[in-house]
Amino acid sequence: MNKTARHSPFRVASVQFRSSPHVERNVARIVEHLHRLSQQGVRAAAFPECAVTSYDEKAIRATAPEQLSHAEREISTACRENGISVVVGIPYWEHGTLYNGALAFDPTGKCVARYAKIQLAGEKWCASGTRFAMFNFDSVPCSVIICHDERYPELVRLPVLAGAQIIFYISCESDITAETKIAPYRAQIQARAMENSVFVVHANAPMGNVRMRNGKPRGEAAGSNGHSRIIKPDGNIVAEASIWGEDVLVADLDMSLATRHFALRSLQSPLLRSWWEAGLRLVPPPTR
Repeated sequence: MNKTARHSPFRVASVQFRSSPHVERNVARIVEHLHRLSQQGVRAAAFPECAVTSYDEKAIRATAPEQLSHAEREISTACRENGISVVVGIPYWEHGTLYNGALAFDPTGKCVARYAKIQLAGEKWCASGTRFAMFNFDSVPCSVIICHDERYPELVRLPVLAGAQIIFYISCESDITAETKIAPYRAQIQARAMENSVFVVHANAPMGNVRMRNGKPRGEAAGSNGHSRIIKPDGNIVAEASIWGEDVLVADLDMSLATRHFALRSLQSPLLRSWWEAGLRLVPPPTR
């Protein structure tokens, strides 16, 4: 297992981004954010699930593979020109299969991770992912999960055991009309940080317009509940966004706090050690 790296402070940003059905417009706005954030000294930024296309099945199915490839190139160029890393939600095609993806680009513009959502939440337009992602931003070990993945603690625990100190969590969760889900969303992702002693950088979509359907309020398909947040390794929230706004959260992370303490303690258990070690064989080394 990797030793805990210490690179402090490490400035990160969570961008609570409202996507449109227009890929080119979304990409242009993402590039603008990257330029602005780099001027503020941000080293790594996160954008929500399907930020490039919007989380709307009709819009995603209408997006040609060439558009997605072009979007990847534009974001890669923006990272290289601005010297900033990013985790961004974008569907991608691989071997003829479409995935609900998160791509990580380092400050040279290199794609260092291509992660597909493992635990789907009913999506019919994509296949489930089959691999973990490990990558380094400025030598800080990182990993990523997407939306419904947060309900499955092992998807965070195993990358942390492999060395990850920051978990990027990108999502387009249910909106505020699903009231009973809001508190559990927050509790779950705080637990993922605390139980592993790592930072979590969460980028969610804001709430969209609300319309009445069958006498009940319903939000737009591409909208969520906001509440993007940055969480410390002790589970406490450093910063949290509003519900409706396109807020940008920026925080300096003291990486010496990301000790992975509780994850490593679990690895030391005589009962669980062999079980965790078997799981670790599924986690690839960070992309160089």
